[in-house]
Amino acid sequence: MTKGEETRQFIIEKAAPIFNTKGIAATSMSDIMEATKLSKGSMYVHFENKEVLACAAVDHNMKILTDKLLLEISKSKTAKEELFTFIEFFSNPVTPPVTGGCPLLNFGTEADDTNPVVKEKVNSAIKFSQQVIQNIISKGIENKEFNPEWNYTEFATVMFAMMEGGHLISRMSGNNDKMKVIIKTLKKIIEENTL
Repeated sequence: MTKGEETRQFIIEKAAPIFNTKGIAATSMSDIMEATKLSKGSMYVHFENKEVLACAAVDHNMKILTDKLLLEISKSKTAKEELFTFIEFFSNPVTPPVTGGCPLLNFGTEADDTNPVVKEKVNSAIKFSQQVIQNIISKGIENKEFNPEWNYTEFATVMFAMMEGGHLISRMSGNNDKMKVIIKTLKKIIEENTL
């Protein structure tokens, strides 16, 4: 990386948790300048405006989340274990894997009516997450781990929605009690479809 690319990446890494915690609208360039200790001029050399930086921060947060999740899943030996790992990865919303909470939930809620670019980024990430779940179950069916009649496309939607809903409830209540109920329910459905 060139010096300019390093500085740009440094700004993104410092800005990403701020945007994910405060939101795009509530984050100011002053917040980013304070975190990076860079001048306004330096900031605008690398990002023409806050929106461009916010989009880069959204991408960065979602990449961190995806990379961490896929790394954990890769350690599993069976499809069932992969599904359980996926669920367990998100089991503690009060102490989430990404600073500020789930970027899909945070940015999706904020951008649904206000920012079509970020909305599409979040929508793509949702589709990707559901596809990961579908691929795991499809592999499990091929390996004769799961019931071939299991409608895994529907289950991927239900699982994703329950996990995101559990994340929201847990973050609002400040505890993971409801997420534990959701995890128990999802694991029961998986067990019921395991051969």
